[in-house]
Amino acid sequence: MTDVLAAEFSYTSPVDIRILFLRIFGALFLCGLIGLEREIRKNTAGIRTNMLIGLAATIYALVTLHMLQTMGTGDTDTRMDPIRLVEAVTSGVAFLAAGVVVYTRGSVRGLTTGASMWLSAGVGLTVGLGMWVVAIIATMTGLVVLWLLRKTEIAVGIKEEDAG
Repeated sequence: MTDVLAAEFSYTSPVDIRILFLRIFGALFLCGLIGLEREIRKNTAGIRTNMLIGLAATIYALVTLHMLQTMGTGDTDTRMDPIRLVEAVTSGVAFLAAGVVVYTRGSVRGLTTGASMWLSAGVGLTVGLGMWVVAIIATMTGLVVLWLLRKTEIAVGIKEEDAG
């Protein structure tokens, strides 16, 4: 029994353990920035939601890397399709994002928050796969879209200051 437990806890990561921690906490940080903007705007999916979405996507990416490393070799009957990772994460986040979109009194609200959740999932995936440059540029670009373009919309009169 102890041998079985020892084997369970002797997990070898597809990446160095320090990189593993860096990716997990990096995803939390980057997705937290996206969530912070939503939280400031008092939207339903804020810091914690975006951080958890990014964390989950990172974990799925790391699990996929592990599966490719350990199960993708040897057995010719085993086929690995890493694109399924992206499909699974996007469909799962689409379900969550749909929950924040509300249609009332002829108006749709929550689309930007839903889109920010998708962005956090994408950032989590890219961090989990070690694509740091893509993750950082995507986060910064997303923040520009969320913050600067909102300010522009208010300045030109497209959106009111207190609108979420």
